[in-house]
Amino acid sequence: MAKGIIRVQSPEGVKRITATKRETVATFLKKVAKEFGFRNNGFSVYINRNRTGEITAAQNKSLNLLKIKHGDMLFLYPSSPAGSSSSSETMDTSVSQNSRPGGAPQVVEDEIDQYLIKQDGKIYRNRDQQLCRHGPLGKCVHCVPLEPFDEDYLNHLEPPVKHMSFHAYIRKLTGGADKGKFVALENISCKIKSGCEGHPPWPEGICTKCQPSAITLNRQKYRHVDNIMFENHTIADRFLDFWRKTGNQHLGYLYGRYTEHKDIPLGIRAEVAAIYEPPQIGTQNSLEILEDPKAEVVDEIAAKLGLRKVGWIFTDLVSEDTRKGTVRYSRNKDTYFLSAEECITAGNFQNQQPNICRLSPDGHFGSKFVTVVATGGPDNQVHFEGYQVSNQCMALVRDECLLPCRDAPELGYAKESSSEQYVPDVFYKDIDKFGNEITQLARPLPVEYLIIDITTTFPKDPVYTFSISQNPFPIENRDVLGETQDFHSLATYLSQNTSSIFLDIISDFHLLLFLVTNEVMPLRDSISLLLEAVRTKNEELAQTWKKSEQWATIEQLCSTVGVPLPGLQEYGAMGGSSHAVAAAMWPCQHCTFMNQPGTDHCEMCSLPRS
Repeated sequence: MAKGIIRVQSPEGVKRITATKRETVATFLKKVAKEFGFRNNGFSVYINRNRTGEITAAQNKSLNLLKIKHGDMLFLYPSSPAGSSSSSETMDTSVSQNSRPGGAPQVVEDEIDQYLIKQDGKIYRNRDQQLCRHGPLGKCVHCVPLEPFDEDYLNHLEPPVKHMSFHAYIRKLTGGADKGKFVALENISCKIKSGCEGHPPWPEGICTKCQPSAITLNRQKYRHVDNIMFENHTIADRFLDFWRKTGNQHLGYLYGRYTEHKDIPLGIRAEVAAIYEPPQIGTQNSLEILEDPKAEVVDEIAAKLGLRKVGWIFTDLVSEDTRKGTVRYSRNKDTYFLSAEECITAGNFQNQQPNICRLSPDGHFGSKFVTVVATGGPDNQVHFEGYQVSNQCMALVRDECLLPCRDAPELGYAKESSSEQYVPDVFYKDIDKFGNEITQLARPLPVEYLIIDITTTFPKDPVYTFSISQNPFPIENRDVLGETQDFHSLATYLSQNTSSIFLDIISDFHLLLFLVTNEVMPLRDSISLLLEAVRTKNEELAQTWKKSEQWATIEQLCSTVGVPLPGLQEYGAMGGSSHAVAAAMWPCQHCTFMNQPGTDHCEMCSLPRS
């Protein structure tokens, strides 16, 4: 090693330190102390992660004699006073719990990741009657199990799989002779590294130590999600109803769960159980997402229902023949699949929903957040196309290095450095007219280098996390259609759904959100039992909640809007004093707010009771 880079892993991450083969241990440790900001010997450096093979200045040897070479990783543990909780203890706990390479900080991965880590993942094949010449218990090259990342096997699936699963990719990294001892999934950074003291800050100075590396865009070989599945057609149809009624484009957030996708080795599927539609302004050609004051509550309620935000969906539909019900086929290989602006939006969403990963020094790597486009297909019918953007695109978006081209939606543009921001060079490889591979500067940039396509499906046998009604409760934020969520719509919904099974009536995602977020009687602090009943499909728990004062009051509020509710009078005998209180509440004639009994002025608009 004439001159090389030694990686040093600490609880705060990985740093690279330049060293020579004749450099003494004492000199090297001084560089380590300066790089990590230690003023004294408050740390120890080891060759092995299990704190064996300590490197000390007293050894008075060169790095070459210790067989430390370019590319090796050493492990730093800060010292701490006895009895105190230190970052070194955290790192040690992380390693002992995960016992995985990479030196990741202590993280708790998603349940699906924890499950797939424990799976064998190998592709087992039956004995070939023509090629195998051994007994039934033997194995040969024609029947030996394949690794989950075997590209030849994936390419011969029907349809062929272009991207291996993320966990198959991890198996590939950790499957060598060293079992991934030096594997660390490092996130790309496009920013200047801080703390460089050898020169003035940018734009006056920059050096190779703090300058981010140039980026050459490659088509990502793996994907974090391998399939998107809507539980049933009703979920998608209700979302599309907005476009059918207005002709304007629409957007929603996908709530569901991540499960195993068994069609691909160690694959992950995003199952969609509901679509939440945030405040937005849509036209025939554009969409604008508005600030959503209920976003935090929606995530909280979804979590109690066993769901999480797994992606977003938007329409790009133009009617072609209203008599036939066909739509225009506009997104294809001759135009684009995702525009640069949509890629940037998807990158922002993916950065907000990082994938927790034990092999990353940062504790996260990539994202499972998906993008679904409802658009016209080759048959001029509505198709749902799924995508993600690559980790390289996420880094460019996070560090504000990527812009859309104004007149060419299929092209992005890597920003140029300015006095306010240094932007590393971004390149991509292309084939010229002579068939030669050339490297191009990403100004402009075809966004096809940033996109990963994901198959989107509907199950043969529909799944229903929530009940499906002939007269469903209105979806939120559709006031432009005259569909409002209020107690009149709730009373109408309850009067039209007279099932004797209360759980079937109440198991509606949009109805549950209304009960929690309405301004008249929000139930955020008293609905946990009902959410648990819906999550576990437990009718007994639902009936227990139905007997609460909160539901009795809700029914009385519904009765004040003039819609009779079946069975309300006989149930009222059980409700007791809560019905009397609810009946005494009065609606304001000006803003319809339901006020507490005994008040003379509306609590919402302050106008006197008429």
